[in-house]
Amino acid sequence: MMATPLQAIHQTPMPTPPPPELEQIFRQYADTVYRTALRVTGRPEEAEDVLQTVFLRLLNQHDRFDATSASPAYFRRAATNASIDILRRRASKAEAPLEENRDHATRENTYLLKESLRRALAKLDPEDASLFVLRYVEGHANKDLAVEFNIEPGTVASRLFRIRQVLQKEVEQ
Repeated sequence: MMATPLQAIHQTPMPTPPPPELEQIFRQYADTVYRTALRVTGRPEEAEDVLQTVFLRLLNQHDRFDATSASPAYFRRAATNASIDILRRRASKAEAPLEENRDHATRENTYLLKESLRRALAKLDPEDASLFVLRYVEGHANKDLAVEFNIEPGTVASRLFRIRQVLQKEVEQ
């Protein structure tokens, strides 16, 4: 016997609320995730998508997440990675704005340069993209990045140099 729509609604289990520690983590780190995503994507609506993605992933994997390991660095990296995923999807759509008049030319050129850089970032290895964003967008020191990525400070500097070269070639194309 088939259930009526009303019966189906009553039979559907209610979603369980998130554990209290996840609510606390959200309140503590939502702003960090949003600001990082906004810097990487350049669009508020995409930053909101990143915020939702990061915390939905956390909610879906809360049984494997150790709340004691939560840190601003963890959430900046998660936001950067989710932002890069969005940039990759955007790049595959190949959207490019049209210049409407000369007054907007400078803004358009700046916009196009930023979009070009974002597309180039999306092509990088996620760890390299994270390293670049954390250094040049978030302003982290090389020594802090060395600790976060578990590499030597000299390696951070050389990787950043290599990443800048790759991005420059990509943007010039």
